[in-house]
Amino acid sequence: MSVESDVQTGAHAAAEPRSVSAPVGNPALLGLITFLPSGVSLGLWFLGYLDTASLPGGMIPVAGLSAGLFLLVSAVWAARLAASTVAAIFGVFSAFWLSFGLLLTGLTSGWWGVADAASVANVQRTYLLSFTLVFILLTLATLRLPLAFTAGFVFVDVTFVLAFLGVSTGNAGLLPVAGVTTLIFCVIFGYILVDGFAQDLGGTAMPMGNALVR
Repeated sequence: MSVESDVQTGAHAAAEPRSVSAPVGNPALLGLITFLPSGVSLGLWFLGYLDTASLPGGMIPVAGLSAGLFLLVSAVWAARLAASTVAAIFGVFSAFWLSFGLLLTGLTSGWWGVADAASVANVQRTYLLSFTLVFILLTLATLRLPLAFTAGFVFVDVTFVLAFLGVSTGNAGLLPVAGVTTLIFCVIFGYILVDGFAQDLGGTAMPMGNALVR
């Protein structure tokens, strides 16, 4: 009787579907490592490594493809994991880089019908102001994140403010300072990336600092 009972129990267990947990993954690794080449390129552009008096077409591939496209992939990945905040962060950065690539493409090729220098400056000024306000809002909305993230976002804000003021006032001297702040936030996000890889590979978490808001 016990043998029959065991057989029946085993049959029922075999018939029941086993729940297999889906792999989670970390979209931040893809997002950050594809963001950094564009961030570094932007910083070098501000510093004068690329000609800041014009809109170099060489920025288009790294801005639109390396950052814009793969940040969009990371945002979709995060959204599928129900990580809404992560998806929103990568989504807004993807929106910036993709639109920046299209802006450069349009202004260097004349697609948008903007030809004279005054109109170009007006387009740049409006574009930079819009994203400056959004990134400041993002910084304030994510103060519950560890301090390293907030520090990175603050330097993003400073970079956009400097770039906006430089374009608005015609003060090209502000752009190299924006280049320095750009490279600083790249270093911060690089630190966060290394921490992500370390934890994904079984290492211990690196210090990120306490959140400013709890």
